[in-house]
Amino acid sequence: MSKIETVYFGHPVNFYDTPKESELISAILAQFPGSLVENPNQPKHQEGYQKYKRETGNGMSYFFRKVLPLMNRGVFLPFEDGMYSTGVFREAVFLSNLGRLVYEINLDGEIILMPIDLSKMLSVEETRERIKKK
Repeated sequence: MSKIETVYFGHPVNFYDTPKESELISAILAQFPGSLVENPNQPKHQEGYQKYKRETGNGMSYFFRKVLPLMNRGVFLPFEDGMYSTGVFREAVFLSNLGRLVYEINLDGEIILMPIDLSKMLSVEETRERIKKK
């Protein structure tokens, strides 16, 4: 019996609970048939994030310790100009460093291998500004 692969879908929080989020998940499933998409926009992950934030002061450590190590690959959404939020980019780097393939998805649902290019990562402040504007 073959193991079902899990694909992590890293994307900015301003895409959570939008029709575009659903469209992109469908595109990921079409690209990786038979896989499961692990979406950080789920109550269990929001609870895990809040718990880690209370206990460690860093909610993102939940994803790096509990979620990402279990993933087989990752698909990551940049902003329209190709720049990545800090958290999304760091998740991609983490998976890449584990030897997992990482992909970029654009708003049209096209998926390509993601180059790890540090010049594409926004600062925390830049990320917050963009998320506020959306």
